[in-house]
Amino acid sequence: MSDPLDVRRKRIRFRGWHRGMKEMDLILGIFIDAELENLSAEELGALEALLEVPDDMLYAWVVGREPVEPAHDTALFKRICGLSHLDGTMFRQK
Repeated sequence: MSDPLDVRRKRIRFRGWHRGMKEMDLILGIFIDAELENLSAEELGALEALLEVPDDMLYAWVVGREPVEPAHDTALFKRICGLSHLDGTMFRQK
């Protein structure tokens, strides 16, 4: 039988790379590939909650166009935004 945690991680990885908005595929997919195996159960829950947020809203939060809803303004979200592929690149608005 498959480990429930492994099944959960596979679902998260798929959902992160298949968002519908290419920018969010890249942002979340790259983060997930780099960090998924190191996330705690609590962090997995926070990531799953972020995956429920519509792409346009999540992208606006990541680029700083809109304030992040308090429920999603977590250390995990800050880690996603702090990735080197986002810091100082076209994804960040000035």
